[in-house]
Amino acid sequence: MIEAMKRLYFITAMLLAVLSAGAQMADPVHFTSQLKTLDDQTAELIFTGKIDAGWHVYSYRLGSDGPIEASFHATKLEGAELVGQLGHRGKEITKYDNVFGMTLRYFENSVTFVQKIKFTKPDYTIDSYLECGACNDEMCMPPSTVDLKAKGKAPVAAEAAETLEAPLSSPEGDPIAPDTVATDTIQPPSGGDGGTSALWKPVVSELKAFEEPADNSWWLIFFGGLLGGLLAVLTPCVWPIIPMTVSFFLKRNKERGKAIREALTYGASIVVIYVALGLLVTLIKGPNALNALSTNAWFNIFFALLLIVFAASFFGAFELTLPASWANKIDDKSMKTSGLLSIFLMAFTLVLVSFSCTGPIIGLLLVAVSAGGSILGPAVGMLGFSLGLAIPFALFALFPSLLKQAPKSGSWMNVIKVTLGFIELAFALKFLSVADLAYGWRLLDREVFLSLWIVIFGLLGAYLLGWLRFPHDDDDRRTNVPQFFLGLVSLAFTVYMVPGLWGAPLKAISAFTPPMFTQDFRLQQTSVEAAFKDYDEGMAYAAQTGKPVVIDFTGFGCVNCRKMEAAVWTDDEVARRLTTDYVLISLYVDDKTPLKEPVEVELNGTKRTLRTIGDRWSYLQAVKFGANTQPFYVLLDNEGRPLGPSRSYDEDIAEYQRWLKSGLDLYRK
Repeated sequence: MIEAMKRLYFITAMLLAVLSAGAQMADPVHFTSQLKTLDDQTAELIFTGKIDAGWHVYSYRLGSDGPIEASFHATKLEGAELVGQLGHRGKEITKYDNVFGMTLRYFENSVTFVQKIKFTKPDYTIDSYLECGACNDEMCMPPSTVDLKAKGKAPVAAEAAETLEAPLSSPEGDPIAPDTVATDTIQPPSGGDGGTSALWKPVVSELKAFEEPADNSWWLIFFGGLLGGLLAVLTPCVWPIIPMTVSFFLKRNKERGKAIREALTYGASIVVIYVALGLLVTLIKGPNALNALSTNAWFNIFFALLLIVFAASFFGAFELTLPASWANKIDDKSMKTSGLLSIFLMAFTLVLVSFSCTGPIIGLLLVAVSAGGSILGPAVGMLGFSLGLAIPFALFALFPSLLKQAPKSGSWMNVIKVTLGFIELAFALKFLSVADLAYGWRLLDREVFLSLWIVIFGLLGAYLLGWLRFPHDDDDRRTNVPQFFLGLVSLAFTVYMVPGLWGAPLKAISAFTPPMFTQDFRLQQTSVEAAFKDYDEGMAYAAQTGKPVVIDFTGFGCVNCRKMEAAVWTDDEVARRLTTDYVLISLYVDDKTPLKEPVEVELNGTKRTLRTIGDRWSYLQAVKFGANTQPFYVLLDNEGRPLGPSRSYDEDIAEYQRWLKSGLDLYRK
C-alpha cells in the first residue's frame, strides 16, 4: 500500500519515472550474410544489418577498454585468405562517451560490414562469423553472432552467391520459451568446466509469477490523471469558466431536468475529446515510437523550453493564450447550432480556452504514460484527467446553489498560478537533464541539478510565506493558513536536498535526479565487487554459507551496467545487502576467455557453438531466465529458484532496496 501511494504521488506530480522490470528476449538487429565475387581472384564477405529504432551497433577496432566491438572471425578458411581488415559501408556516428572515457563509433538504422578475401585454390571452404554488440539507452545485448558459411569452386558467379538469412542473436540462439524445452532440466554446457545441471533448470514461469498484475498500473495511471484534472480545475484558465458555462446551460432551457441532462452531456463531451486525444497520440506514431520519443534528447530539450515559457507566463512576464479567433469561431458556431453538436462545440471551446493552463499538465501526463509502451496508457491517463476536469461542471449544474459557496477568482488564483510556474520550472530541469546525459555535456551534473532545485523550491517557500512578490500579486496580499503550511513543506523539502550536494543519496527523489556517477564530490565512496564470477562456484558457496544469491548478468562493455553500479550499488543500504546478506555473482556475457573446448548446443532445432565463457553465461541467461539483455538481475535460493521478480536498468534506489529486502524475507521463510 505504501509503495502504491508513492507511485501514485509521483504520477500525480507528472514526473518521468519509468520502471522497467521483468525478463524479456530482445531481437533488435536483423542480419543477412552473403559472399559476393568481385573478379576471378577476390570476393567480399558481406554482413548487412537492419537496426531497430532506438538501438545502435558498435563499430570495429574500438579498443579493449570499450564496449563490444564488431569483429570478424574465420573458424575455417581453406582455398582463400583474408585481404586487409574488416570494413564498413554506411553512416558511422562518432561520439565521446563519459562512462568509458573514450570516443566511440557506432551505427544506427542500418550497417554493412565487409571483409575482403582472395581465392588461393580452385576449391574453397569458408566457415566464418561476425560478432558485434547492440545497445539502446536502457540495455545492451550480449555479444551476438551471424554466420556465413560457403563452399564451392573459385571463382563463384555473383548470382550464385550463397545468401544466409539469420537474425542477429546472442550465441545461445533464437529466443526460447520454457515450454519448448524437451526436458525439465537443461544440462549445462561444461566445455570442461563442470556444472550442476539442477541449478540450470529453467525458471521463466516462476519469474513471471512474481510480476505484478498489469491492472494495478492502469489504476495508478487513471487516478494520477484524475488528480491532474482536479488540479487543472483550480487553474486561472478553467475556474472562471465554470459559472459562465453552468449559467449558459440553465438559461438555455427552462426545464431544469433538460438543462441537467445537457450539462451532463457537456461533461461527457469533455471526456470524449480528451480520451480521443490520448488515443490519437499513440495511433499516429505507435507506443514504441512514443517510448523512443520520451528519451529523445531533442524532444526533451524542446519540452523543457516549452515548460520554461509557460513558467515565465505564470510568473506574469506575458499572457500566453491561443489566438482568440479560434475559440470565438467555435463559440459562435455552438450558439448558432442546436442539439448535441452545439454542446460538443462548447466543450471544444473549453479545451481551447484552457489550453495555456492544462497544456503543460497534459503534456507531462502523455510523456510519462507513453513511455510504458502501451497504446492504452495515454487513453487511460486522459480518461482520468478529463473526468477530473468534467466532474466540477456536472456537480455545479446539478446543484447550482454550490456556485454561491464557491470562492470567487482573486489573489488566491494567482498564488496557484505562480506555484505552478515554480513546479514547471523544476520539471523543465528534469527534461534538460535527460538531454544532458544523452549528449554527455555534463552541464547538469547531480550537484548542479540539486543546487537549482534547492533554489527553486526555496523561492517557492519564500513566495508562499509572502517574502516574494510577482507583478500580478496584490499589494496587500497576505499569507493565509494553507499557504503557510505549503510554504513550510517547500522549505523543508529544500533543506532535505542540501546534503545531496555532498553525496547523500536523497532516496525520495533518487529516480529523478541525475545519476550519482555525475557528481564530482562525495564525502563517502562505496564500491561493490562481486564475490564470484562463476555461476556454479558461487551457487556452491551460497549453499555452504546458507545465503541467497544475486545473479548479475553484465558485460565489460555494458554502459548501463556501469551506471547501475555507480548510481545504485553505491548506496550504503544496497551495498550492505549485496556484500553481507547475499552472495553476489557477476556473469560477464562478453568475457572472451575461451572454454576448454567449444560446445555445440541445440535450441529450437538450431545448432549454436559456445566458444567463450561469455557465451556460456549468455546461454544460461537465455535458457534459465528467458532473457538476453543486460543489465539483468535475479534473486535465487540455494536450489536455483527465484525469490522475486527480475530487474533490469532502473536507477530507483528505493525500489532496489525493497527488491533485495523482499527476496531476503522470502528466503528466510
